[in-house]
Amino acid sequence: MIIAPSFGDIFFNNCFKNGLLPIPLGEALVEDLFGGCGEHPGYRLTVDLEALTVTDEYGLSLPLEVDDFRRQCLLNGLDDVALTLQHEAAITAYEQAHGIG
Repeated sequence: MIIAPSFGDIFFNNCFKNGLLPIPLGEALVEDLFGGCGEHPGYRLTVDLEALTVTDEYGLSLPLEVDDFRRQCLLNGLDDVALTLQHEAAITAYEQAHGIG
């Protein structure tokens, strides 16, 4: 997980391809999180990708917005190769039917 006020499009998309969750939060909120780190040694955030929340033990509770497809890929540990391999039987059948491979 990476939290920042914003992300460049390419970096944002590449995060998901590498199994990393980018969380864009407003600049003021990011500053508040840094403040929490200074006030509370060992400060922790909890990201619940199933419940789509970001919480801490001091009452912070934020909704998390993640595209459902990307969310499912992260929850299931699927990258582009793993997604393709889910169709391995169909790919093999196609290759055999067309004399490929």
